[in-house]
Amino acid sequence: MRKITAIIILCFLHSLTLPAQETKEKSKNRKTSSTEEYTKFRFGGYGEMAASYKDYNFNRFTPNGSGKLNRGEISIPRFVLAFDYKFSSKWVLSTEIEFEYGGTGSAREIEWFEENGEYETEIEKGGEVALEQFHITRLINKHINLRFGHMIVPVGLTNNHHEPINFFGVYRPEGETTILPSTWHETGIAVFGEIGRFDYELQLVNGLDPQGFRSEDWIKNGRQGAFEVNNFTSPAFVARVNYHGVKGLRVGASFYYNQTAKNGTKPWRNTGYKFPVTIVTGDLQYKGFNNNLIVRGNAVYGNLGASGALTTINNSSSAASGYPNTTVAQNAVSYGGEAGYNIGSFFHSKAPRIYPFIRYEYYNPMEKAEANTGLLADKRFQVSAVTAGLNYYALPNLVIKADYTHRSIGGGKYNDENLVSVGIAYIGWFIKK
Repeated sequence: MRKITAIIILCFLHSLTLPAQETKEKSKNRKTSSTEEYTKFRFGGYGEMAASYKDYNFNRFTPNGSGKLNRGEISIPRFVLAFDYKFSSKWVLSTEIEFEYGGTGSAREIEWFEENGEYETEIEKGGEVALEQFHITRLINKHINLRFGHMIVPVGLTNNHHEPINFFGVYRPEGETTILPSTWHETGIAVFGEIGRFDYELQLVNGLDPQGFRSEDWIKNGRQGAFEVNNFTSPAFVARVNYHGVKGLRVGASFYYNQTAKNGTKPWRNTGYKFPVTIVTGDLQYKGFNNNLIVRGNAVYGNLGASGALTTINNSSSAASGYPNTTVAQNAVSYGGEAGYNIGSFFHSKAPRIYPFIRYEYYNPMEKAEANTGLLADKRFQVSAVTAGLNYYALPNLVIKADYTHRSIGGGKYNDENLVSVGIAYIGWFIKK
């Protein structure tokens, strides 16, 4: 047993010394060229550990917003195992299993937003241990390839580049991950490839369950997965394109459309409606001055049709259903950006990479309620957040992070929120053959 443990540790340490171009950031996109990094199979993954001090209460829904409460939290947000296998040079199997916050099973929760702070016991299925990816790719040429199975939905910057070395903060950016599922993964078919200085991906995947939509995170809670099979009556269409025509710059845009009404677990409740969800995103990343300067930006706009009618239907759900009973907004918005510079480059070429950074985000899952419905968008969901911190790369694929975040709620009308966080994260392929 000791020998096996030693071998695993050695493989792990070796993987963390791989050059940056060998990291999972490159392989995650599953481009044709990424399969050239190994001959038959590879095994790896990524993980994060984090701790935070917070000065605010759990419940933001008081007349003044969050009350003051000094508290600390520590967790393992994600531990992901990845395995790729080549059946042949043209057929490739890719898998990822994600463990969130320690595992799965029964969980005791406080439902602040929906039930005024009542305790509730829930069986956490599909959100704590998840099959994040399980797909087979048919490689044809660099212009067009096919993929079948469970895959990442490339909507937004964070979903498409969600590994911990692809963002500066201890936690993923708040804006996108508040109004969109993260990591968003669904089952279906995809076509992808490269054309000139562009790469693209088109997907047809299972859609969202509108009965899961709610005030605090818009459509995020609408991912199917509560049952053994997903409803595919009304699939979603996804498109993404990236431009790489300028050295160091990647500019991307994505589009999502799904008529969600028929995807409900009891779709007859939604008869007469389509509840279409439309999401448009734009993002960019620039790495300049020998990768010493890194700048990222993103924007998300979402629209939900007939949100007032959906609110009425969802409010009639029984408490035993597990579905939320809150107002759903017509529009949700998120935008922000972050920038960091490697101050280690001021000393010598072999100095550790140390990136001080700053990030600004605005997000609101209730940006606008549907007109003429009598519904109001609660301003306590409107957040402007500034985060400043430091990323220290002890190894190319091992990073130690620390940051401070200040949130302004409702344009400053409610109590501010502050948190200080530290974390450590790794990413890499442990074994290649």
